[in-house]
Amino acid sequence: MRSIVSFYICYLLCLGLSLACVVCVCLWNVQWRGGFSWDSSILQFNWHPVLMVTGLVVLYGNGAVLYRVPLTWGQNKLPWKLVHAALMLLALILSIVGLCAVFGFHNANNTPNLYSLHSWIGIAATALFAIQWVAGMAGFLLPCSPMSLRVLLKPVHVWMGGTILWLSIAACISGINEKLFFVLKGSASEAYSALPPEALFANVLGVLIVAFGLVVLKILSNREWQRPDPRPEDLAYAPLLQEENE
Repeated sequence: MRSIVSFYICYLLCLGLSLACVVCVCLWNVQWRGGFSWDSSILQFNWHPVLMVTGLVVLYGNGAVLYRVPLTWGQNKLPWKLVHAALMLLALILSIVGLCAVFGFHNANNTPNLYSLHSWIGIAATALFAIQWVAGMAGFLLPCSPMSLRVLLKPVHVWMGGTILWLSIAACISGINEKLFFVLKGSASEAYSALPPEALFANVLGVLIVAFGLVVLKILSNREWQRPDPRPEDLAYAPLLQEENE
């Protein structure tokens, strides 16, 4: 019982940090960066941080911890697999649209693409995410996928999931830092080194993203919060509903 209470405290913190990250990245781009548009202007670029933080970090992280919620343990796993896959697909779509926003802005303004470390990490995280989603769909949801494949794929799937999350966090915080270096180059009082309000706010956003990632990884790494072994009646369904402990 104590472990369950500890989980829900941690999970509520995860949800609170999720909301804080999304609200802060939206406020940053509305309050200091002028809002949003899709016209190849800088306002189109503003969609990039919002969609990447929301998709590649927040939705991804919440999708990853879904199986750890104790309320799902006594139920058939298939519906939760579908919710997990849907959340991850939505996160992937938002991430791809976020990439389209920045590539479209760069191309319209003759700005080079993929020249910075931030862009390399970000494109790697998104590409691995796409591969992870397709492999997970093929390995864990298709009726024709054998149990032996699931057993082989599961540890890779779990390890890759954590890797993608940390790459996503690294991409987001390096992107925040890179953006601040680009835009805060005015007078001495407005330079990044003077820590004006925008820089302070964006730095706090970066701290929230890191905190969110740490909480997600805490939930995923705690063995007491893993879904219990499947019930015998769950294993009676084959092959789509054959479940493993995750």
